Amino acid sequence: MGKELATVGFAPEDRATYRQKVRRCLDVFAQMLDQHAFDSSDGMTGLEIELNLIDDRARPAMRNAEVLAQLGDPAFQTELGQFNIELNAPPRSIAGQGLADYENDLLESLGRAADKTDCGLVMIGMLPTLTADHLVLENLSANERYRLLNDEMAGARGEQFDLDIRGVERLRSASTSIAPEAACTSVQFHLQVPPDRFDRFWNASQAIAGVQVAIGANSPFLHGRRLWAETRIALFQQATDTRPEELKAQGVRPRVWFGERWITSVFDLFEENVRFFAPLLPFLSEEDPGEVLRAGGVPRLGELRLHNGTVYRWNRPVYDVMDSRPHLRVENRVLPSGPTVTDLLANAAFYFGLVRQLAEEERPIWSRLSFAAARDNFHAGAVGGIDATLAWPGLGEVPVAELVRSVLLPKAHAGLDRYGVEPALRDRLLGVIDERCRLRRNGASWQTEAVLAGERRGLSRVDALQQMLLRYWELHRTNDPVHRWPTF
Repeated sequence: MGKELATVGFAPEDRATYRQKVRRCLDVFAQMLDQHAFDSSDGMTGLEIELNLIDDRARPAMRNAEVLAQLGDPAFQTELGQFNIELNAPPRSIAGQGLADYENDLLESLGRAADKTDCGLVMIGMLPTLTADHLVLENLSANERYRLLNDEMAGARGEQFDLDIRGVERLRSASTSIAPEAACTSVQFHLQVPPDRFDRFWNASQAIAGVQVAIGANSPFLHGRRLWAETRIALFQQATDTRPEELKAQGVRPRVWFGERWITSVFDLFEENVRFFAPLLPFLSEEDPGEVLRAGGVPRLGELRLHNGTVYRWNRPVYDVMDSRPHLRVENRVLPSGPTVTDLLANAAFYFGLVRQLAEEERPIWSRLSFAAARDNFHAGAVGGIDATLAWPGLGEVPVAELVRSVLLPKAHAGLDRYGVEPALRDRLLGVIDERCRLRRNGASWQTEAVLAGERRGLSRVDALQQMLLRYWELHRTNDPVHRWPTF
């Protein structure tokens, strides 16, 4: 979420000045695209993994400041809730053994962290032992930016944030802060792409978002209720919705947004963000981006980047500067954390390979799949998980597991070959996806089966969730993929 900031207040003129600066940044960004100023290489990737902290009774542990001090490792950073931390893996190419290097680095980092703290570190979409009492303003991390963001979003809303999630069961709740968002723990995949092909990679990422969330679902419980297979999607959308009912009725876009159309340029996305969304954190830098560009430098475009970071697209465009070279990335934000590092890298291999192949095809998927169908698939995948039925060109309505095994896995194989991934590694990781779909077993289905088994033994829902999470914690440390986990 960025560096800590001093406590400030924002005057109306601050917002007007900031809006003007964002638009100047957007103009400079357009000039850079016209001048082909960007690094045109591709294949560099990055991973960000959000983790939950639990105590020995599987309750959330509000100790991230203490834990980060114990770890003393810059790869671990604070996150929104005091029971969250984030692990950032160094970016790399996935050619050759790149994905295996990710796996080894993550396992080593998590192992060191586990040795240095008595908290449990759990990769899961949402902690099933969270209650509404945990998700309160007082349990936000001690980072001033989170408080400022909360104040701005709550002020824009002008009333409490209502939750109404209807799944297998129903949850209705309300909060006066954005603290419930902290329940959502995810993994983000970053993929650097050339500017002239950004639209193809973003469109491909949108087209497969429903498939990703369906086979990777890992968040079936919230506040003791069984809801969607990936309830994190619904919670994130509702817990950060700054629109009162009147603005929803007027068609104002939500800040957590799937989008509404296929694009023809990365500029489309940044321009929509500026046109549709009011500034939340109007901090001004001293940079004159036009002067920097005219002088032959690389502008940071700080205001545009900050504004972009407060629009929560499921596939977000990212402008960044590395080694004095500007580049563009797709940040894929669809998936929950976990269940294991192996599962996470299998999901990454599937995403990177599939999106590369779809982006290269002469007749692209987005020319045959309507954007509305892609959006509906995203919702259906989040609700139904690995048992979902999705729409796909040429197949009509098809079970997602069948779609993956018969159509999409061969494309993911081909895409990883384009990146030069070592064949045995490719086959091992995509084999995890294949077996997950064959057995219809992902994190969400395992959690659900385990809780139902506990209830059949006479446990209350609260006790069944606690026992399930303790067993989950034990099994995910083995790094054996979730489709192999025993049930109770």
